[in-house]
Amino acid sequence: MRMLRPLLTIGAAAFVTFGAAQAQTIKIGKIPSGNGFHIPTYVAMDQGFYKAEGLDAVFVLLDGRPMVTALLAGSIDLAPIPSAGAQAALSGAEIRYVVGESLKSQWLFVARPGINSMEDLRGKIIGYGRAGAADYDEGAAVMRRAFKMEVGKDYKVISLAGEPERIAALANGSIDAALISVPHAPRAINAGLKILLRTSDYIQRAGGTVWTRKAFADQNQDALKKFIRAIAKAVMFYRDDKAGAIKTLRAHLGVESDADAAVIWEETRHTFGAELPPNNLREILESRRLEMIAAKQWPADKPLPDPEQFLLRSLLDSTLAEMKYVPTKLDAK
Repeated sequence: MRMLRPLLTIGAAAFVTFGAAQAQTIKIGKIPSGNGFHIPTYVAMDQGFYKAEGLDAVFVLLDGRPMVTALLAGSIDLAPIPSAGAQAALSGAEIRYVVGESLKSQWLFVARPGINSMEDLRGKIIGYGRAGAADYDEGAAVMRRAFKMEVGKDYKVISLAGEPERIAALANGSIDAALISVPHAPRAINAGLKILLRTSDYIQRAGGTVWTRKAFADQNQDALKKFIRAIAKAVMFYRDDKAGAIKTLRAHLGVESDADAAVIWEETRHTFGAELPPNNLREILESRRLEMIAAKQWPADKPLPDPEQFLLRSLLDSTLAEMKYVPTKLDAK
């Protein structure tokens, strides 16, 4: 019996060590200032959903362009910047979209006092994100489609990577308007700025859709299935757990109070979905194609390739079905 106990102890320790060794490390790109489209990735970390799926998830803090470069180079594994993924795909890179996050455009045009309409922005300076990112593309698309205004011709753009930097630039008069996401709206309002419009009234796109390299996807199907499950759990948790959602909003997006976070949660709780409807996927790539045509990077008469070839559709849909994921009802209040 004296000999048996040490053997049992050694066996238990070996089992724990073996179990820990099985957890696969995945590196996920994260915007340093936080991004409202990426909330499910934050919830999955805060609530331990990655860990519960057997993933050792690590956030790597990078701005948009360095994040894309790092992913294509294999330094990180996953990035929640779908427009950049579309640019890479249409430029010939082998990438695959993995799972959705936001099913609605969440960007807002905010302006300094004295600007009362979108037409007032003609000839003015607007703060977007970097060219090729959603916080540039969606603003430019709405201005072009709805108001017939083109970047460089009808208004000027200053690229500011972080939304807090755009709000600060508005407050000090360096720019006249800016594109920010819903979670940063309370900060803008508290700074005396005015909300002009929601891009979701004019355009529908899947924001924050996570993508990876095809080579990584081919070699890590099981890990990506676990990642999809973690994001789907996070979507459902955020939809239903107000207290937990508020903690994540304050921790990752710098929301100043529980009251502001509660308002953001009410506005966004039914906007996230792990599913990726074909039309939403197509809009990601089509908007990028139009930007590439304007930049003379894509022939105007060359059609968009089938978007589904860039999505792990079978893995995504089968995983969501297996876990009895509840799809998002976008028409819910």
